[in-house]
Amino acid sequence: MIIMSIPLINMSVNDLFNGNEATYEVPVYQRNYAWEKDEIAMLVQDVYDAYIAKKETYYIGTLVTFHKGDHVYEVIDGQQRLTTLYLLLVALDISVKNKLTYRARKKSNDTLRYISTQNQTEDEKDMGIINGHKFVINAIADIVHENLDSFKKFLCYQVQLIRYIVPKDIDLNHYFEIMNSRGEQLEKHEIIKARLIEKLSGDDCATFNRIWEFCSEMDVYIQQKYENTKIFGNQFRNFYVSSFDELPKVDSEIGSRKIVELIGMLNYENTPVNDEKIDSFQPIIDFSNFLLIVLKITRLSDKSYNPTDFNLDDKELISEFDKVQSAGLLTDKFVKKFGFNLLKAKYLLDNYIVHHSKEDDTIESNPWKLQCWQKGGKNEKGYLVNVYNNDLQHKLIHLLSMFEVSFSARQRKNYLFYCLIYLFDNVDKYGRVSEDEYFVFLSSLAAKYFYDVYLNTDNLNEINMPKPGAFDANILVNNELITTRENFDCNFTNIYGDGSDKSAGIPLFIFNYIDYKLWEKYADDLRGERTREGSRDRNIFFETLGCSDFGLKIFEQFYFSRTRRSLEHFYPKANTDRDENDLTDAQINCLGNYAMIGSEANSMGSNWTPKVKLDHYLDSSGKVRQVSVASLKFMVMMQICNDNYGKRIQGYEWNFDDISVHQGKMMELLGVQ
Repeated sequence: MIIMSIPLINMSVNDLFNGNEATYEVPVYQRNYAWEKDEIAMLVQDVYDAYIAKKETYYIGTLVTFHKGDHVYEVIDGQQRLTTLYLLLVALDISVKNKLTYRARKKSNDTLRYISTQNQTEDEKDMGIINGHKFVINAIADIVHENLDSFKKFLCYQVQLIRYIVPKDIDLNHYFEIMNSRGEQLEKHEIIKARLIEKLSGDDCATFNRIWEFCSEMDVYIQQKYENTKIFGNQFRNFYVSSFDELPKVDSEIGSRKIVELIGMLNYENTPVNDEKIDSFQPIIDFSNFLLIVLKITRLSDKSYNPTDFNLDDKELISEFDKVQSAGLLTDKFVKKFGFNLLKAKYLLDNYIVHHSKEDDTIESNPWKLQCWQKGGKNEKGYLVNVYNNDLQHKLIHLLSMFEVSFSARQRKNYLFYCLIYLFDNVDKYGRVSEDEYFVFLSSLAAKYFYDVYLNTDNLNEINMPKPGAFDANILVNNELITTRENFDCNFTNIYGDGSDKSAGIPLFIFNYIDYKLWEKYADDLRGERTREGSRDRNIFFETLGCSDFGLKIFEQFYFSRTRRSLEHFYPKANTDRDENDLTDAQINCLGNYAMIGSEANSMGSNWTPKVKLDHYLDSSGKVRQVSVASLKFMVMMQICNDNYGKRIQGYEWNFDDISVHQGKMMELLGVQ
């Protein structure tokens, strides 16, 4: 194998525009400057967020150039971002020594001179650049409100790009063909892959590349890509290897030097032929953020490493790998360990964490699946099976999907990090995980979140959201996973209110946790004859919830739909403080009056009275999809309202007494006061 040095250079914005003499020439085959308001505002916002967070370094992308000689660099990839940075510097009145030009485009060059000098000209202007300059000015005014000089210094010296200068012996036509087919800049994970492979030699490069390429397809089971019985066994349900060096070797030779090989975009091998139908799903995480989780797991073995400083946001992907390099840890040994952990984590993710099917959420079937892919006989095709064929299968699906809908944002998936740590430590030599122990872990993790994070004021900010690092500080002790509850002196109403004073806010996780505990109570309390209508156990069950029997179908069909995106006041905010009979703002903002609901239903009826909501949301005509209101807590609230219909003056079927009693019942369910 030919091992190549990949010339990737970190450059600050100041280095780029005021460093060594350079002219950046946008060639004629590149499109005109075309960034719009949203793209420009996002770049400025990202830089400002990094400035506020006091990042030492913030990467904003890549720049690929070809040195033509005489300090002229042809811009092959990254001209939109490069031009935007130029416009940003001009708007901030920062001097620019190096030149930015457009080859054979007099109008564009005249416009660049015009915005930098403001000299009047009668020539026709490039409106893309003119509008871009205007959008930059507006973005600065909207986002940067103080300490402008400090922000300018951060932009110039802490904001960096990764520049790649294409060697002269590279086939540029081949590069253009690849880039045109992509239609986008190099991804950060491609840069990381190139850096890591550079540390390896021989067939290890090809082995690492195979792992990377197969794991990057996040919507496919790893066993269907990396078909190897030495790793996954005859049925492909096991995981037999324990290190990178135990993996089957991949023989590979790289022939001619092509740019796509240098930047890690081309496989070093022929992918095994598989004519079977690929079983794909909707992944819960993208590849860049998955790499961050694997990196964080890999670094945990270093006891001097502080995981609370680690950022799971893919904006920090390059920065987090830079920390490894700065610490002198980026060796071939580290890369092999990371590569093996990547493969093992993908196996565990695919086989022991829920995926979402590609169908839309409907009330008829749970789209969350906890399945694994396996082979049958020697010549039989593979198929999917449930990981566990028992009652715990359903509980595990509900717990995992509860976490997922609570923390759907890619940079907030601490729960997934903890799950993978647990699975890494508890998978046996056959790649299997005990369902009983896994359930105990997930139940303990959910309780740890609720009691030790969300019911501890030291961990919450002014709007009752967990502070940065709050989860790791409570769950990772000396880099070890701790899920034992420690906070038993917690008072729910002191934090989230009881209607006496306006609540500062109630996080979505609390409502999802309540719904899980309601479903779990149903699953534990009602079995066999106890489910029969009118049975003693069933009557006690609904009495405990504080309402009459509304059937068990909603419990049987319940799952954590991804449509659950918002909180709704059951008693509407629009009706507060109109007269002495109406509820106060503080009373409607407590747990007893809130319910999780789908955004579709929320947008339709946020100002409806409770009885009107009851009539519409339970309407069988299909005007409102039932999945949009599939919250067990909300169903209990609506049944209480329905129980009061005909017993009270119309319009007062839901009052503050109902809210207080309902909140009390939910707090009893959670074991808090």
